[in-house]
Amino acid sequence: MRDVPSEERPRERMMEFGAEALSHTELLAILLRTGTRSESAVHLAGRILQSCGSLGGLVDMSMEELTAIRGIGPAKAVQLRAGIELGRRLSRAGREERLTVRRPQDAADYLMEQLRYLKKEHFICLFLNTKNQLIAQETLSVGTLNASLVHPREVFRAAIKCSSASLICVHNHPSGDPTPSPEDVSLTRRLVEAGELVGIDVLDHLVIGEQSFVSLKERGLM
Repeated sequence: MRDVPSEERPRERMMEFGAEALSHTELLAILLRTGTRSESAVHLAGRILQSCGSLGGLVDMSMEELTAIRGIGPAKAVQLRAGIELGRRLSRAGREERLTVRRPQDAADYLMEQLRYLKKEHFICLFLNTKNQLIAQETLSVGTLNASLVHPREVFRAAIKCSSASLICVHNHPSGDPTPSPEDVSLTRRLVEAGELVGIDVLDHLVIGEQSFVSLKERGLM
């Protein structure tokens, strides 16, 4: 960074103009802190964004994928993953504290940004109290590109653990198409039946796609 004019250094620019004035590359360079012997942190950040294709692609990169990039060791990979996770939590913090699910759109809005970039199917349950307020969230399965494996006992074990009165199931389709598969419908009906036995209502199952979602309850598939 010593060879970069002071007015082009991300930290100096941020202090003078504010974070909103910085590019994705500059913000990423600040998280990295240092570059390598042959390139600045800004150049390294640029290569990372080029490798993942977009800022959205960076969100789902694993530690292994990050460390496969030349110049990224475990320490820098941890810094990046921590920054990404902190950003996720901050974006949800205000809503999470008071989230009341009155309609499918409320649950979809809450999880859309978290799920839309993922390359594998993630099956998540939102656990609610008697007032339909969110009391817990848990990822119960991470599947392949086209399948997510989950058993009702895992779902209701988690629900009972947090004294949930009801729950909403949510999973993503990495293809971007939220159309429910026959397997999605079958799993939902099994969960509804199991919920009736243990006295915990399955209110809905949402499938998240690219900026869109489908509610199986609204489709009459539950």
